[in-house]
Amino acid sequence: MTMIQALRSAMDVMMGRDDNVVVFGQDVGYFGGVFRVTEGLQAKYGSNRCFDAPISEGGIVGAAVGMGAYGLRPVAEIQFADYFYPASDQIVSEAARLRYRSAGDFTCPITIRMPCGGGIYGGQTHSQSPEALFTHVCGLRTVMPSNPLDAKGLLISAIECDDPVIFLEPKRLYNGPFDGHHDRPVVPWSRHALGNVPEGYYRVPLDKASVFRSGSQVTVVTYGTMVWVAEAAAQEAGIDAEIIDLRAIWPMDLETVVASVKKTGRCVVVHEATKTSGFGAELSALVQEHCFYHLEAPIERVAGWDTPYPHAQEWAYFPGPDRVGAALRRVVEGG
Repeated sequence: MTMIQALRSAMDVMMGRDDNVVVFGQDVGYFGGVFRVTEGLQAKYGSNRCFDAPISEGGIVGAAVGMGAYGLRPVAEIQFADYFYPASDQIVSEAARLRYRSAGDFTCPITIRMPCGGGIYGGQTHSQSPEALFTHVCGLRTVMPSNPLDAKGLLISAIECDDPVIFLEPKRLYNGPFDGHHDRPVVPWSRHALGNVPEGYYRVPLDKASVFRSGSQVTVVTYGTMVWVAEAAAQEAGIDAEIIDLRAIWPMDLETVVASVKKTGRCVVVHEATKTSGFGAELSALVQEHCFYHLEAPIERVAGWDTPYPHAQEWAYFPGPDRVGAALRRVVEGG
């Protein structure tokens, strides 16, 4: 399966298992979504279970909060992650706080799907990576898969979770993993090649990172599209890097990260979002706090530019194998 097919399969499985699961958002019903992730779900389950919503992100999330509080398990789509800002009050002030402010009388079992990141020349309002904003909010879970197998299992776990989950979907991975370059398909030796996705129900835990690639020289901590970029960089640089795919960005699996950095003694953090106040800053701080006496070189961050999203230069904006590889060499050679 591609990631699109895997995500659709997850919703199909859960809608078949639980009548309380509903899917809605802009164009997700008859049209099947702008990326066709929900294609066929309305025809199979009817317009009461999979339906279109007005162009009102605040209304979409507000309705999902109410549905969740009264027993449904809504899967709401924000058409692009860039569009979540009108819904930010509903996400932060309502969804994230409902369990606490009601002393547990209500939960908010909602999943908010958002395509994120660049790679489609979508410009400034269709290409952002806002994951760090969500990780700052107590009560939210933030997830970003890097491959179809994890995408399906994580989405099933998110739908079954009693807390709100921000489910970020890297658009560059929608039609299959790749080797870190925009003009080349997935490398044949990848163990996450297309097709390795079970048809039925399975879960991937929301609190466990994946050791995507074992290594001994340096730890790369990353998620989403950048997992594949880091793998390409390590291969091209000839460095035995251990790549940790966070999968669930927050709450994160700190234990797996710390164990890896203590083993390798070096760490590079990679993400697509802008560097300043990006989630890499939190990752770097956590590694420094927990691994200081094991570090043999300074931690490096490789990220997007601290600029408005550059439409014409987006492939230069992304951390690519060249930039990541240079950071890996500096860290391995230093100390």
